Formats: sequence, C-alpha cells, structure tokens
Amino acid sequence: MLGSGAKAAKPSFVSYISPEEIHIKEPIEKEVNPHLLPGELLLCEASTVYKYIQEDGSNRGTCGKLVCTNFKIAFLDDDSASDDNEPQFKNKIVGENDITLQCVDQIYGVYDEKKKLLTGQLRKYPEKLIIYCKDLRVFNFCLRYTKEEEVKRIVSGIVHHSQTPKLLKRLFLFSYASAAPNDTDGRNQTVMFDTLEDWRDELERTKGNVKYKAVTTNEGYRVSEKLPLYFVVPICVSEESILKYQGRGIPIWCWSCHNGAALLKMSAFPKEQDDSTSQMQKAFLDGIYKTISKPPYELLKMDDLSSSLPSLQDIQTAYTRFKQLFLIDNSTDFWATDVKWFSLLESTNWLEIIRRVLKKAIEVAECLERQHTNVLLIEESATDLCCVISSLVQVMMDSYSRTKSGFQSLIQKEWVIGGHGFLDRCNHLHKSDKEESGESLNTQSGPFRFLTVWDWSVQFDPKAQAFLNNPLYAEKPKPDKSQRKTARFKHQRQLSLPLTPTKSSTKRGFFREETDHLIKNILGRRIGKFINSSDEPSNSFREFYDSWHSKPVDYHGLLLPHIDGPEIKVWAQRYLRWIPEAQLHGGGTIATAAKILDLMEEVQSLQVKMDEEHSQAISGDVHSVPLLRNSARLSSLFPFALLQRQSIKPALPTSTWKDLEDEDDLVKRDDEFVDLSGGMS
Repeated sequence: MLGSGAKAAKPSFVSYISPEEIHIKEPIEKEVNPHLLPGELLLCEASTVYKYIQEDGSNRGTCGKLVCTNFKIAFLDDDSASDDNEPQFKNKIVGENDITLQCVDQIYGVYDEKKKLLTGQLRKYPEKLIIYCKDLRVFNFCLRYTKEEEVKRIVSGIVHHSQTPKLLKRLFLFSYASAAPNDTDGRNQTVMFDTLEDWRDELERTKGNVKYKAVTTNEGYRVSEKLPLYFVVPICVSEESILKYQGRGIPIWCWSCHNGAALLKMSAFPKEQDDSTSQMQKAFLDGIYKTISKPPYELLKMDDLSSSLPSLQDIQTAYTRFKQLFLIDNSTDFWATDVKWFSLLESTNWLEIIRRVLKKAIEVAECLERQHTNVLLIEESATDLCCVISSLVQVMMDSYSRTKSGFQSLIQKEWVIGGHGFLDRCNHLHKSDKEESGESLNTQSGPFRFLTVWDWSVQFDPKAQAFLNNPLYAEKPKPDKSQRKTARFKHQRQLSLPLTPTKSSTKRGFFREETDHLIKNILGRRIGKFINSSDEPSNSFREFYDSWHSKPVDYHGLLLPHIDGPEIKVWAQRYLRWIPEAQLHGGGTIATAAKILDLMEEVQSLQVKMDEEHSQAISGDVHSVPLLRNSARLSSLFPFALLQRQSIKPALPTSTWKDLEDEDDLVKRDDEFVDLSGGMS
C-alpha cells in the first residue's frame, strides 16, 4: 500500500489517487440529476469524477457526477439523490458543491503533476481539474477514471462557459427572469430608489429637502446612462445645466446630517479640454460652490478621492495578493504558509488600504458632525471610491443604515442605483476593455421582472432567515410627545456624538494652549514656530477620534471604528471559512446566536399563549422566530460553510493557539483567539 507521502516508480502513467485512499461507496442505484432552476439548462456532464476532500493532505475523494449548466458547475454524489442527509439550513439556489459561472475565478489543469492555467481551446485535456472561486473556495476534481469523451466535453464546457467573453443578454439572469414565477414581493421594506417618491422620502427622513431637490431630468436616460433615473441635487442646480454637462460637475446629494451639513459626490470634468470650455466649466462650478458654501453658517470642503486614496489599480493589486493567501490547494500548503502568515499578510498591503479608507471616512464624518461642513467627494466617475466612502460615513453616522432594511437600502442607493460597475469590477462578462462599466438595464419597459437580491425568501427558508437578525438588537427609543419640541435637537446631538463639546478644543496634539505658550517663552520663538507648524486638520481629526473612543458607546448614535494598525484584523469568518481546521464545531458566535434565538422563540410562544387566554382571536401580526431547538450542530463559520464532516485535526497547532488544552477550551476561548465579529475585510 502506498502512503500519502511516498512515491512509487512510474511505469507508463501517473495515478493521482491511489485506490486504497478513495472512500468508494456502494454503486449508485438511481440516476442522480441536478436540480435545475427555471430557465436553467444542462449543457454537459461527466460521470466517475472524484472530488477531493482536502482536510488531512491525503487524496481521499468522493465519487460522483460533474455537470455544467448555463448557471452553475455542480458536483453530484450519491447523497444528492436523497433528502436524508440534507442540512437543515441551506441555500435553495446554490448548494455546497455548486459553483455559479460568475463565481469562477481561475481554472487549472494538472498535467504530470504540473498545474497549467486553462483558457480558450485545449489541445490536451488534464487528468485533474482545480477551480478557484471568487468567494475563496477551491475545488479539486480527478478525471483519471472518467471516459475520455466525457472529459473533453466537461472540461471544454466549463472553460468555455465560465472564462470566455460573453454578451450581457447571455447571462443566466435573463433566462431566469423570463421563466421564474412573478408571485414574490422582493422589496421587504427595502427602499429601491427607483422612483421619485423614494428619493423624496429619503430627503424628508434626513431633513435635506430644505436645500436639495429630486429631479427627473434623466428619465429615459436622456442625460447619461451612468446616472440613475432619479437623483437629488442642490436647489440652485438647473435642469439646463444638468443637460448641458451630461451630469458631470454636478454635485449629487448622498445624505444629510442632523445639523444640516450634507454629503455630496461629483464626477469630475474630463481633464483634457480646450481653454474656453475649461473656463466655462470653472465658472459654472464656482457658482455652484458659492451657493452651497455660505460662510460663516455653511462651509464646503472638497475632497478629490483620486488623489487622497489609493488608485483603483493599487487596490486591485493589493486584493489579488491578499486573495492568494486564502486560495489554498491542500492542508499541507496551509500549514506551510501558517508559519509566515503575518509577514505574508502585511506584504499584501490590503489591511493598510482598509485602514486608509476607514480613516478617510472618519475625516468626512468629523467635518459633517463637528465642523458642520458640507463635504463634496470628487472622483472621475463617482462610482467607485465615492460609493465606499459615502456608504461608510452613513453607516457610522446614521443608525438607520445599521438596521437590516436600512443597510439594504443604503447599498441599493449608493451602489446599485449609484451606478457602480459591478460587471467590470467583478469581470462577469470577461471583457478585456472597460467600456461596459456604465451599462444599464431599463427594466421598466421590458417583459422581464428581475428579482432583487433583497428577497431572501428566494434563497433561504424562514428558519435560515432568522440568522439574518440580531436577537440582541434594541430599537431606538422614541421620545415622549411632550419632550419632542423642546429637546429634539439636543437629543439628536447627544445621540450623534456623546459628551462631545460643540466648540473646538484649543488642544494641539499633546500640548494645550497654555503649555504651548510656556514653551514659547522658555525655548524661544523657533521651537514655538515648529509646534505651530503641525498639521492642524490631523490634530483636529485625532482629537475627534480620541474623544469619541474615550466616551461610552451609544449604538444609536455615531459609531467610529478602530483604525490603528494592530486593530485592523482579517475577517476570519469570511476569509478562513474553507480551512476546516479553523472551524469550531458546535461552538463560536453562531452557536450563541442560535441559543438566543431558541430562547426568543420560547418567550414569544409563551406570549402567544398568554394572549390566547385573553382573546379567542389572535391577530395575524404575531411573527415568532422559527423553532431552532432541534437544529443541526453548526460550525462557527456558518453560514459561509456547512458542517458536513469532522476534521481530522481537532485544533489549530499555530504559534498563537498551541497552548489550547482541548477542543472544549477552544470553543470557550473563541472570541479571545479568533475574533469573528470585530475584524474588517
């Protein structure tokens, strides 16, 4: 018998799986067919394919069928033929062994133990297929025992349908939209911002309707396809100017603070212009700025994100390096990289980019909150970094954006309707050029009804949807009617920034004004001049940041993240979810949440019984949390990974966790060693 680490002499062929290492189950008696969605078509398939189990570094595998449709790549084993082993919590559209075509990142073939990237037409077909996914999963399939004709069909089909350029109308979205039933309501209290009323309601909610107005200038996309049908601009902006400049150089409203200061964004004018055009555009912008900025009551700060933040190319390069740390082929590679984990992580520069972005968002929040200053974010198209900063600012400052419906509405407003180029940034169409970033779909006049991603019932049963709710969330208390008129403004100020004085402190860095004066007298004017030459905005920002973190947290008010280097952490539940050794079976924060949901369901059931004692008729407004007491034993990485198998190694033998005594202790010390809730991605 060959061991996993030993090599035998190769006579005429190479076997990548020794028969003794394969867990061969009983032959499949009934045909295993994929579950197809409306509009989904089976394109090709191959039998006798082995999917590796990458937990202990061996080549153990499960035999099954590999299929490719116009929506996904799916591996079907004999467990797929029965519902006995189905997990209680699952996605109704995509299974654990399914890979949507748009999720495929790279495909490699193994020839004589060497990996080769597969693209275009193939002259020789591999004996092993490795699929790297954009969500950091890695799938290994052995085709050594598959018929040659089926290998050609399945490999060519997967490469063609997942890697070659395609037209927008060929995406599965359109096939599904034309075939799926139209009996679901996907709004779920999420504001879609696809109507004029949605924008007017948001203006009223944020009290921004005094200085800003919703416009219909772009109806029918007659101004620009890169702008939404409806958006909000300062009242002084005329429809003629929007048409004249095709939306460029027009400050577009994002959100208003309680004190009246507003966050705006603007796409810049093209840099190469003739002198007369440039002068005309400059005069137009000066008129807009003078209208928005009215010292001393209102000020305007312009921030060109293209120069103050890393370029999109730098961000893409850093994320590509960062992503490679988590695309691990096997456990052997995982333990090899674990030794130099922190140096590899730092060299990607991804966490530094995250820190800079968070710092920029706090700077904007400080201008809005403390300085009562309007902030105008400027970017070439205002659809990339503007989306990031404006979203972070609203999450930090607006408690509504931290609710489920509010956060979904925020993503819809700033990213979907805001025109972010998802097709290009995610490379869904596999195009080499960047001409599709402004592509838009006018779904109002077509036969299609596109389901929104916020309709969670399409993907999850009610029991699984319960995990989307925070059971410990406490709604913001509403003030009494008698106090609303007298204390409303003060109350909101306290919620926004607890115990922060409205007047700027005279403190500069580590020195107060009186200490500064003393040093000037003792050491002379030269050292005093040096102290005064410090970066005032930086000191103001640091004071704002330190002052907030020194006060008790109000979860309905302003929330600022930690931005110091050691406090920027990897989101372990996201980026390590495919490393089985990092899972806590039956433990972690998800187990705690499940137990709290159990208790909530029991309390609500008792409340219903009490109500029945007083009334025979129960209103239909009582919604109980689904029963979870008989739920499966979840891992700490749910819902990113399901607990299907037990890992060979019970604990992580890393330098950080070597002192753990046993698995029970690992469960208890989850938050101490793997912070699943506080990290940033």
